[in-house]
Amino acid sequence: MAQSHEDVGFLSTLVQAGCHLLLALGLTGCTSYHGRGIQYQVTSRYGVSDPQFLRSMGQLVGPGIVGGNQVTSLVNGDQIFPAMLQAIRGAQKTITLESYIYWSGQVGRDFSEALAERARAGVKVHVLLDWIGSRRIDSGLLRMMRKAGVDVHRYNPLVWYNLARLNHRDHRKLLIVDGSVGFIGGAGVADIWLGNADSPAHWRDTHFRLEGPAVAQMQAAFMDNWMKTTANVLDGGNFFPELPQAGHHYAQVFKSSPREGTQSTRLMFLLSIAAAQKSIRLSMPYFVPGTLMTQQLLDACKRGIQVEIIVPGAQSDTPIVRHASRSKWGPLLEAGVRIYEYQPTMYHCKMMIVDDVWVSVGSANFDSRSFRLNDEANMNVFATDFAAEQIRMFEADKKRSREVTLEDWRRRSLGKRVLELLVAPFHPHL
Repeated sequence: MAQSHEDVGFLSTLVQAGCHLLLALGLTGCTSYHGRGIQYQVTSRYGVSDPQFLRSMGQLVGPGIVGGNQVTSLVNGDQIFPAMLQAIRGAQKTITLESYIYWSGQVGRDFSEALAERARAGVKVHVLLDWIGSRRIDSGLLRMMRKAGVDVHRYNPLVWYNLARLNHRDHRKLLIVDGSVGFIGGAGVADIWLGNADSPAHWRDTHFRLEGPAVAQMQAAFMDNWMKTTANVLDGGNFFPELPQAGHHYAQVFKSSPREGTQSTRLMFLLSIAAAQKSIRLSMPYFVPGTLMTQQLLDACKRGIQVEIIVPGAQSDTPIVRHASRSKWGPLLEAGVRIYEYQPTMYHCKMMIVDDVWVSVGSANFDSRSFRLNDEANMNVFATDFAAEQIRMFEADKKRSREVTLEDWRRRSLGKRVLELLVAPFHPHL
């Protein structure tokens, strides 16, 4: 098998990245959580349409699944940012924003100016940014917001006396306005999400607007890390107002954090895959399943479930993760899983659709970092019309993707195989 120019060119990058990663892991350790974690598969006992599934999901993952919600899809930056900025500019009482990525640029300035304007108008604005994810923000934007009265904090900054916490990141992306409308998904505050996935510089992503009783759950998810970071409790009707029904969608917003010793994200995926009776569709920018999750997908295939997965193609922001992902595909492809690589730009959609009715969206990826190390927040929606809309987008993304067959995977070059072996030790941290 010939070694491609792409393989050769990437070797030096991999070596450099590997050195940085080794240094980081040596400094940070693995995780401060010492529990055993989930080590066994979840048995298929009922389908996602069975009331028992919703009861189990509500109790084991929590909080409970509530009705009366309206979830609206926002496709790519052309829809995501105008909707979020409109909500911010219309805020009357409170704004709470939590984001992993918040960078300088057009989008960062638009958000900072809108948040600052509302703070000057008397709105209580609270912003929580991950220390690593927001490393590219101009300090001038932070000063502008703080001067206007925005309460801005950074999550888990590096401190000499607790280096291990650097490996625990706040990966959540939440915006709640007046406690009554919320936004969740995979998009951060940065120019890479601008446009309509119309060039390699503009990522493909979907974000979601939520109205209804489940907004209170989203607000509670924000409060989790706000209290851990500031030791301050934000309470009262301005943050948790009475929420009337806004639609007919059943929804649940849940959080996962290694600080609590829970693995809610992993459990949600395990329960959902085990309950599939017809189909599983996964959109994942970072798909590096461990042994447990791989076996759960293989068992779904044995039950006759159609499994389809869309991942990034060559336009990937993290080539190391792409090689780590490809190393996991063999057993899945052999079992009949169909894997597609999105071609036009970086694919950042994070979604699971089960049996055309159960949908999970949010910040979580299908990898060990999301399951064990990051603080994540996802929204689960039980609604046939909402699922049908997501399926239409999934099918549209498939048309812009290239399917990777088992033969393609087996014919990958020697260089790619070597790269997969080199990144294998880092799988638990990717």
